[in-house]
This record gives sequence, structure tokens and C-alpha cells, in this order.
Amino acid sequence: MTAPAFDTAPAFDTPLCRLTGVRHPLVQTGMGWVAGPRLVSATAEAGALGVLASATMSTSRLAEAIAEVKRRTDRPFGVNLRADAGDAEERVDLLIRERVAVASFALAPDERLIGRLKDAGVVVIPSVGARRHAEKVAAWGADAVVVQGGEGGGHTGAVATTLLLPQVVDAVDVPVIAAGGFFDGRGLAAALCYGAAGIAMGTRFLLTTDSAVPDAVKRHYLAAATSDTVVTSRVDGMPHRMLRTGLTRAAESAHPLRRLPAALRQAWAFKELTGMSWRRMLADGLALRRNHELPWSSVLLAANAPMLIKAALVDGRPQAGVLPAGQVAGVIDELPSCAELVDRIVGEAAAVLADRAATVRPGPAR
Repeated sequence: MTAPAFDTAPAFDTPLCRLTGVRHPLVQTGMGWVAGPRLVSATAEAGALGVLASATMSTSRLAEAIAEVKRRTDRPFGVNLRADAGDAEERVDLLIRERVAVASFALAPDERLIGRLKDAGVVVIPSVGARRHAEKVAAWGADAVVVQGGEGGGHTGAVATTLLLPQVVDAVDVPVIAAGGFFDGRGLAAALCYGAAGIAMGTRFLLTTDSAVPDAVKRHYLAAATSDTVVTSRVDGMPHRMLRTGLTRAAESAHPLRRLPAALRQAWAFKELTGMSWRRMLADGLALRRNHELPWSSVLLAANAPMLIKAALVDGRPQAGVLPAGQVAGVIDELPSCAELVDRIVGEAAAVLADRAATVRPGPAR
């Protein structure tokens, strides 16, 4: 895929920009129910890498979403995939056929899947939460990795970005994209100084005017403090950072067996919404159990997450659903467009680095 020409030179020409053909080293992450064609195309038009979230889409809906992004922009974009999904091969075929620039993965794809995509010219960027995972996918041929620290929203780990990022940068020879706790130009400047090739943000892009999340829900995020997120495994069996709501408080106090009937109802609703077969959903559940070593009770609870997130982020019922959120939600207080956000972050980062270069001078040699 030929990278589009831009009218002006990029402020930062990092390995991420050269690898993906984007102008700025910023990535909008593939957030389920949020990262649709509208947000992805607006991000791409702003010169950053927009990533479609496909886990909550059927394969046919994903094909429609890719076509819609292409109608809106001719700039590079990506699609986030679940490597353990029962129809992963079919989705990879779709990306190759549609010449999508980037395939990102929340769970690491195997070496064969990486090879298929790379042979077709698709850039492969898995997300990782540990140094050993980055080393593994880099050895398998991944083109770059997104490393998310514990400050990040959604499924997350326990190690802070400032500790995890330098470990991964030192461990692999591919570009490293930092995620978890980023929202402004100072963060981009810091990540570049750590050796990252760029930053990835979810919550910050969710809170833009180009995001399709209802305005009332956005106001709920804007009202949050940095202490208003919680990491819990009670919703879907895995550590998940989200805003505190009445539902999360109830989930924290309820016995797992009392939550199973609701999980089964949500699984049925998700099946009806996406058109997935029970066979496909069972296969995905088996893969989830195997990859995360979860008990069956947690696998059943995992059916909760997509529909509870939809209740909040699509249906506009934040107290009845789940609001995935990074800790940065507590320091964001306005809703710029993607173009305004990207331009501001890049400008701030350039100014910060220039100012530090001018004011910080080495002392005399000893």
C-alpha cells in the first residue's frame, strides 16, 4: 500500500510513521463499540493511525465498516482482530483482500498468522502487557508492538507504563508503541525519550467530538476523577479497568454463581446482535479458557462484557453498563475533534522537546 503524500512535513518522523505511512506517531486503539468508521476515518484524516474494532462485529459487518472507512478517507488505517476467534482466518483473508494497512491484535497471533499477513504486505502490530510477550511476538516476525501499562483502560496489567515501556524497548528490535496513561504532548515527548516510536490512546480518542459515544456518556467520563476507575475481574473474569458505576459495585459484591444467569442472557443477546452461531461462541470460549487459564465460570462471565459495554457506550445507560476507561479519564475535561487533538499533541510534544534541548545542558566532564 502506497502511503499518501501530505502537504507539510511531519513534526516527528519515527519508525511508526515510516512503517504504517501515517504522518504522526499516534495510534487510536481498537475500542469495541467505539472505534467505528466515523472515529477511525477522522483519526486517519488527522494524520494518525485509526484502528477499527472488529471483535463486536460480524465478519460481514466488518467488511461494510472497512468499505465505509475507505469511502471517508484514502489514508492508512488498521483493524484490530482477536487471534483466538473462531473465524480469525476468515477475517485475515478479508484484511488481505481489502489491502488494509495494519492488523493489530489484542491477543498475540501465532507465527503462521503473522507470516500470512506479512507476506501480503499487511503490517502486524500485536498489543502486549509483558516483556516476555513482546520478545515472543517479535521473534515470530511482528513488525511492531503496542505495550500497555496498568494505567490503561479495558483489559490491562499491573505494571506501570514507566516501568514496562523501557523494559520492552530494551528487549526487542522492532518499534515499540507506548499505551496506558497518555493524553497530551508531554506524554508523547516522554514516550519518545524512553525510546518508543509513538503512543497509542483509547480514552483520549473516545472523548472527542468524532466519537459516536452519546454526549451524556461523554459527560460522565469528563466528570470522573483519577480515583474513579477500578480494576476488577468480576465482570468478565479478567482484570478490566473501568469507571466505577452502580453495576461495578454490585458485581464486586455479588457471588459469581449469582452472576451466571445474567451472563447467559447477555451471551444470547450478543449472539442475536452479531449473528454468531453457538458453535462459534463455544469455540471462542474454549480459546479464551485455554489462553487465559480461566475456569468455566469466568468464561461464562466473559459473555457479559460486550453487551454491558454496549449498554453504556452505545445505548447511553452508563449506570447499567460498563465504561472501560484509562486513569487519564480523570484529567480530561474537554472534547476536541480528532484533528484538533492530534495537532495539539504533536505541537505540544515538539515544543516540550525543543524547550528541554535549549535549557538542559550537560555539566562539565569529570
